[in-house]
Amino acid sequence: MKVAATLTALVAVAIAAPAMAAPRPAVPIPDDPRGLLLQPFQGEASHEQPLRRAPVPQHPFMAANDDSIIHNDGWQTDTYDRSGPVGPDLVVSSTSSLIRDCSSLSFLPDGTALTVCIGVGNPQVKALDPDTLAQIATYPLPKRDKGLLPDTSNFSGGYFYLDHLGRLVVSTAENHVLWLRLDGEAFTLDREVDLSGVIGTQRIQSVLPDWSNRIWFVTQEGTVGYIGLRGEIRTHPLPGEVIANSFAIDESGGVFVVSDHALYRFDGGADRPVVTWRKTYDRGTRVKPSQVSQGSGTTPTLIGRASLPSGGWIAITDNADPQMNVVVFKRGKAGPGAAPVCQQPVFPANAGADENSLISVPGGLIAENNYGYLFKKLAPRQPTTTPGLVKVAVDYNAGTCRIAWHNDTARVPSSVSKASLGSGLVYAYTHPAVDELAYALPLPLGALAPDAWYLTAFSIRTGRQVWSRYVGSGLLYNNHYAAVSLGPDGTAYVGTVGGVVRIADRP
Repeated sequence: MKVAATLTALVAVAIAAPAMAAPRPAVPIPDDPRGLLLQPFQGEASHEQPLRRAPVPQHPFMAANDDSIIHNDGWQTDTYDRSGPVGPDLVVSSTSSLIRDCSSLSFLPDGTALTVCIGVGNPQVKALDPDTLAQIATYPLPKRDKGLLPDTSNFSGGYFYLDHLGRLVVSTAENHVLWLRLDGEAFTLDREVDLSGVIGTQRIQSVLPDWSNRIWFVTQEGTVGYIGLRGEIRTHPLPGEVIANSFAIDESGGVFVVSDHALYRFDGGADRPVVTWRKTYDRGTRVKPSQVSQGSGTTPTLIGRASLPSGGWIAITDNADPQMNVVVFKRGKAGPGAAPVCQQPVFPANAGADENSLISVPGGLIAENNYGYLFKKLAPRQPTTTPGLVKVAVDYNAGTCRIAWHNDTARVPSSVSKASLGSGLVYAYTHPAVDELAYALPLPLGALAPDAWYLTAFSIRTGRQVWSRYVGSGLLYNNHYAAVSLGPDGTAYVGTVGGVVRIADRP
């Protein structure tokens, strides 16, 4: 009842509160006091060694890799070169967004964090102080959901990117694309393009530039299009197909989209988007718990430069039963080939689903199991999901896949988890089962168990859990598909239903 009362009160405040134009101090997300019974830190300081990889090309029309987008770069690798927190003395703080989920954070050169928060009331673009989480500026976007409570299976409007000029580029519920610049304590609208005359009431899922600076977009209803260099709008429909995630772009001009039926490579033709190739995959027979569509839950991940003889590679997960697979294809213009480069079954039979992008690390790909996640709006506890974190070792040239390691205890309901090569760690937002909680006092479980959420670090090399830091308890600490983001100074941030949490090594 306490969680429900808190949620009701915050909803009322969210509806009444005006957009803030001046900085205001961070108001922490309310926490369940039963969280004080838990051990705040489990594990040990990390002594993992850094890893190295071939550089990911810097997109000429996006902000620096690591700072521009939810999946880090145009290749959507979900991997940082820089370090994250290593423990054990980790400081946790938060800022309330009044029941709006801030799906990811990107960073300006001075460290200022930018985000888009969607939930109750109007979505908001926010600029936050990276240390105090004080709100520097906000920009209200048009209301997205008709009812009081948001459509929690709809990701439209949550994807954004920072361009090479430091502007935040985001789509709205009215199907406009906005370019917003932070000027001091306010956002300025630099550019606006109205797509509604072309796509009607379809919902824009994501917007990204290609290497020529055409601005590509995809809709949930299966339309792929771009805004050309002269402002022309061109589209290509995929009838009967749903696009439930973002897309990837590479230096050869390729635009890589996965629908609930097939994987595509698009290129910009003389006057329209062109399907260079289409490759179907096993989409299964059901929408599994945690999924928002019947098909791959991953934004495509690119590996290897397009100048390689293979043209580079592209990886997704399929939706097969009894076991889902990590699947790797060639991505060059010549096509993916008659069969995948390789595929590897992962996670338990009839209990595997991944609604988040694969993490590209040296030597392979890391996948997480989200099976069983369902957002329960007013439940005292969110569902316990099937555990699983796995690294698939891939020899891209030989065309072989195998399991390098698997962690069968990690419960990662929905976070866009990230790897840090500087720290040698994978960071995930975890939700242990009741009987897995570590108490600071010898207390019984059951009614005394809070709905606890943690930032947890795993070794990239072995999958071993290195440490886990308690963040908060209750519905407002559920991240609901938001990302772990690492700031330039190594601080970790996670968007939650209630706002943004910050986890940092104590100075």
